[in-house]
Amino acid sequence: MRNKLNKNERGFALPISLLLFVVMTIMGLTLVTITSKEHSANTDKDNSQQVFYAAESGISIAKSWMTKETSKLDNASQTARDGSLKFCKTTLFPNLKDNSNSLHSGSNQLSNVILGISGKEKERLEKYSFEYFITYSPNESGIPTIKTKTVASSGGTDISEGTNYKSTATSLATYYTIYSCGCNNTVSGCNIKNNIITPLEAVVTVIK
Repeated sequence: MRNKLNKNERGFALPISLLLFVVMTIMGLTLVTITSKEHSANTDKDNSQQVFYAAESGISIAKSWMTKETSKLDNASQTARDGSLKFCKTTLFPNLKDNSNSLHSGSNQLSNVILGISGKEKERLEKYSFEYFITYSPNESGIPTIKTKTVASSGGTDISEGTNYKSTATSLATYYTIYSCGCNNTVSGCNIKNNIITPLEAVVTVIK
């Protein structure tokens, strides 16, 4: 009687072992799938953040140029930009209809404008780039138009006037808009169909 019971117990252990093996295999595959999805999501999030930073860098570079080269804005003739810019197109900016001219444009890789990086970090940032262009701010129809306003400022007269030597004056402020696009590729390899592109814009008033 005892031998018969032992044989039944041994026969019951095999299906239990197979069932546990199947359950553990399914759990393992599930964990691998979840980990893979999380890694992919983190990679996409990092890409999106770096592309945004690239677009912001374009805005900063354009503002710096405008500060140093204000006189060039005064004498700038609008030039075609579609031939020089690879991916920062007017179609990315709904409020801008005219797609032919700009006052100034530029492009660069994120690794070239962030100082103090090297090695793998520099290689990683080389994959992110930006393009930007500057126009007069568009009117309601989306066409870049010269718009100005009179603003209060201070004008000096004679230092002998003491603490009140400055008198009220007025200056003319002109509106410009900077359009910048970041991309998760080099400038030459970036295109609207295959890459993440983040468009940003900033309105700047220049007092002359």
